[in-house]
Amino acid sequence: MTFLFLNPPVVKPCEPPPGLARIVGTLRGEGIRCKVIDANAEGLLWLMRRAPSPCGARSARALAGLGKNLGLMRNGGAFGSIGRYIKTVLDIDHVLELAGRRAGYTVGLADLRHDALSPLRSSDLVHAADHPEENVFYPFLEERILHALDEVKPDVFGVSLSFLSQALCAFASIGIVRRHAPGLRIVLGGSLVTSWARGPGTASAFSGLVDEVVEGPGEARLLELAGLGKGSVPLRYDFSPFNDEANLSPRPVIPVSCSTGCYWNRCSFCPERAEGHRYRPNAPQEVLGQVDVLARGRETPLVHFTDNAMSPSLLEHVARSGRTFSWYGFARFTPHLADADFCRALSRSGCVMLQLGLESGDQDVLDSLDKGISLQTAARSLVALKESGIGTYVYLLFGTPQEDEDSARKTLAFIEAHAHLIDFLNLSIFNLPRGSREALELETYDFFEGDLSLYTGFVHPKGWDRRRVRRFLDREFRRNEAVGKILRNSPPVFTSNHAPFFLMERRRQDLRKGA
Repeated sequence: MTFLFLNPPVVKPCEPPPGLARIVGTLRGEGIRCKVIDANAEGLLWLMRRAPSPCGARSARALAGLGKNLGLMRNGGAFGSIGRYIKTVLDIDHVLELAGRRAGYTVGLADLRHDALSPLRSSDLVHAADHPEENVFYPFLEERILHALDEVKPDVFGVSLSFLSQALCAFASIGIVRRHAPGLRIVLGGSLVTSWARGPGTASAFSGLVDEVVEGPGEARLLELAGLGKGSVPLRYDFSPFNDEANLSPRPVIPVSCSTGCYWNRCSFCPERAEGHRYRPNAPQEVLGQVDVLARGRETPLVHFTDNAMSPSLLEHVARSGRTFSWYGFARFTPHLADADFCRALSRSGCVMLQLGLESGDQDVLDSLDKGISLQTAARSLVALKESGIGTYVYLLFGTPQEDEDSARKTLAFIEAHAHLIDFLNLSIFNLPRGSREALELETYDFFEGDLSLYTGFVHPKGWDRRRVRRFLDREFRRNEAVGKILRNSPPVFTSNHAPFFLMERRRQDLRKGA
């Protein structure tokens, strides 16, 4: 049996898709033939070349400088200063916007939207499949898909759909296959599809378009389709189908996961918990062995651990493994990170940055969310990480049912007091998962228009609604001098995916000054 997989546009073109790389590694490891159409980065480059003649000084500048700007992203020149980086990224983004506008699309390096079609409405996705020629990427997708169908002659066409920004292109591609190879078996999977299938809305609306929807990690089911039956699935990745040089990163990035689900899995209103994702860890030595294999032949790669949170035991294993590759990932504020010696060991292992979900600076809010976080531990951790040279990307969540304006101000006070220890900030406004048990306790209403929406609006029990939260963030939080300085240094569009490169460049410049 032969498989043909598609990674559709649009998702940040900075690293290959880890889920699809693991599927390819698993199948090929069992001797099963498969090919990947990596249509994301190459599709974006194709679209940039189709941008219309400029009208206006900004458009002319962006088009004239496109080749130079792409080079600055790949050779690291854009990462010397945040000002140059912002100009470079926004100019590339503007070229994509120009190219998509005539087709009724707003296209960017991390997003794709249509003037009328929504990825949250199954009827619109069916329309995208029925009329693929309306898609802004249609000529590119049709050529790539038809060539691969003729070359590979697959038995199964698999589409990996992880982000809403990929949905319209994913279904247009399904429509192309249905039109030109009507008997071919189509399988739809990916993290977004899993959320649809496990949520109160379902993917059953696509039964006429796809033959099967695969929930969760797809390796086991695809092995079954290939006739290999059930059993344990070894951890294997294969990134060879993905072109590192097409991505806009100054080093090749290796995204790997040591687990599915979250080891904590207790936070109130967590989508993972609402969707019933179980925590399934892989043996750390198995994962690091895979990283050793994947890093061969790649010059100074950056490893991205994509786990929801790296467990303390995994962090301990990495810290004492003796490896020195550069890496980053999500972790929780645990007592481990408040230990200066442990943080120094993490730094020696190559840890460039940790992403840390603080959510709130009010201990009562954290306790009611069952975050398992102590603000004292968080504060000590920030000190230990800073002293060890590990960067921090801190995530805040405003507007939870437990929060009010006073709580939000406590968060502001905590961040202001520790701003000198924080490198980057991510500010989010809370969305209530539609299928969560807690949603039954609140008065809810339709928040996003569409039967595939994963979230619902709710009447805040303390009157701290989205409008008031936004006003607080815009008029008070972002205007705080210490907070504003952090936010101005945060890379737009690519956010945490590119933050480690700034930290590595800063370290390189400091070493050069010291020499």
